[in-house]
Amino acid sequence: MDRNLRTPSLQALQALVQVADTRNFTEAARQLHLTQSAISRQIQQLEEHYQTVLFDRTSRKVALTEHGREVYEVARDLLKSLRTLEQRLAPAPLDRPFRIRIFVSLAVRWLLPRLSSFYAVNPGLTLSIETVSGELVDEGGDCDAYVLYLPGGLDDRRLTPLFDEYLIPVCAAQLNDGRAPPCSAEALGGHSLIHGSTSRGEWNLWLKAQKNLPAHSYQHLLFNLDDLALDAAARGLGIAMTDRMLAHDAVVRGDLVVPFGEALKTGGVYALWLRDSGVAHPACQAVLNWFEEQVEQTVQPRKGLR
Repeated sequence: MDRNLRTPSLQALQALVQVADTRNFTEAARQLHLTQSAISRQIQQLEEHYQTVLFDRTSRKVALTEHGREVYEVARDLLKSLRTLEQRLAPAPLDRPFRIRIFVSLAVRWLLPRLSSFYAVNPGLTLSIETVSGELVDEGGDCDAYVLYLPGGLDDRRLTPLFDEYLIPVCAAQLNDGRAPPCSAEALGGHSLIHGSTSRGEWNLWLKAQKNLPAHSYQHLLFNLDDLALDAAARGLGIAMTDRMLAHDAVVRGDLVVPFGEALKTGGVYALWLRDSGVAHPACQAVLNWFEEQVEQTVQPRKGLR
């Protein structure tokens, strides 16, 4: 008969994972609300348990040894499984907000104007909106749902498709230098191209798709947010290239116009991804239903958005 398994404490394993992730004993102690000496003792207990050194403390940054990496991988997976089990067996109460992480421009331009309709039909539920300003939504953390941009289309995760990416040029009905908007891609020369990211990806992609377009030397105005780019376009500073959904409300209001061209389907897609905590949350189905209703209402073709 096998001897009884002698396991280290979960607190010590959690300390190891935190130190490995932060590469710093002080920061790990801060995040776990413990003293640095307490963290050191827990790591020492693990090293005594496994009878091997788990961290190389001679370098500037704390680094796992080869044996330390083996313990880390098992500890990380074990802690993740325990968190998932807890979330599944102990569903969130209705008074806990349903947490959504989303691009800031999509939150400001599309989600925020529609939130009142969610609370109108779900008065007992609360959404907590967390925004990110980068080009990718960080899928870490403890949110229940994430609105992701997938440039290559849907993958094999459990995703709820929201809408495909269509790029359109938009600008004010009259530019601030008094000129009318360009009426074709060929007339873009001499106008400022407004970018919602420093990579200039949207304009580069759209211009590349235009056939027989003569070479131009363009002026450029770069921002790190689509929201800022659209605001600059509404002020007449140039022509922005953006996703059709982001510009939808501004075009309907008349703050922006689509001066020329057809929307370009890029193959990218926006989708809602639910974590296990989101699936277990009592508000999950209400959130899914609401997102689907809002997307259906927005994607209906309207004049100026085709």
